[in-house]
Amino acid sequence: MAALPNTYKDPVRIAVIGGTGLRELPGFTQVASLDISTPWGKPSSPVTILHHKCSHNGKEFPVAFLSRHGLHHQVAPHEVPARANIAALRSIGVRTIIAFSAVGSLQEKIKPRDFVVPDQVFDRTKGVRPWTFFEGGAVAHVGFADPFDEGVAKVVRACGHSLEGEGVVLHDRGTLVCIEGPQFSTRAESNLYRAWGGSVINMSCLPEAKLAREAEIAYQMICMSTDYDCWHESSEDVTVEMVMGNMKANAVNARRFVGAVLDALSEDKHADLVEAKHLEGSVKFGVSTPLTNWSPEAREKLGWLFPGYFE
Repeated sequence: MAALPNTYKDPVRIAVIGGTGLRELPGFTQVASLDISTPWGKPSSPVTILHHKCSHNGKEFPVAFLSRHGLHHQVAPHEVPARANIAALRSIGVRTIIAFSAVGSLQEKIKPRDFVVPDQVFDRTKGVRPWTFFEGGAVAHVGFADPFDEGVAKVVRACGHSLEGEGVVLHDRGTLVCIEGPQFSTRAESNLYRAWGGSVINMSCLPEAKLAREAEIAYQMICMSTDYDCWHESSEDVTVEMVMGNMKANAVNARRFVGAVLDALSEDKHADLVEAKHLEGSVKFGVSTPLTNWSPEAREKLGWLFPGYFE
């Protein structure tokens, strides 16, 4: 098989960050593999550019695909270079990210193999992961009251419900608890998260969602429940085998769901949403440090992320 080109000339507006169990998208043709370096290092995998023909207008549209845990799942949750991942995607034009993640269920009604479109997050990471682009001489405070993009979420929910006759079970909303990992929760922790109103739990949402917001990228996660965490007394304690088994069993639905979302977002009517026009310029209002007082390092890094933005 011939090697893919390592350049792609056109901007790519939509990206998928694939987590456990989602490493390819059937019906999409690989056309390039980009090895991108950023001021925050290299992303966790090369960025693959995929082409797909839109079912609505017959046009081919590009999608960027990045493997959160590396091509061979060799990157632990706390080691994911989230800043490099988000920066690399923005550098090629990405303004909307669909992130996929396996999650544990914290509620009886969310059964293994069900899908959830979360709308809120509890941050239970421990400060191990770098979580902002604004540091080292430039300070910004960015709103994060609603951590996911509601406009994108509406499209995702509509696509999920359209597949209910094909085996997809979707929960429209939920609170995601993001823990540090790589260990699973204790029983006491799991029951506490339930008492707080948590719906599902994973190790991947943060700081990914926070960095996307700083980069003015519309971000929505699609979660697939693989287990009942360890709170469920009638269920086995969560194991890697259990997680992977349910991911494999539901892989067709997961890929079909993500593919339907990408197809819908490619419609012309969603152009402004996909380009995140509603987020453009939002970071400027959060910058506290006068440009004249930025450190050279901060100026260089943020100039790479936002070319011409702060001049």
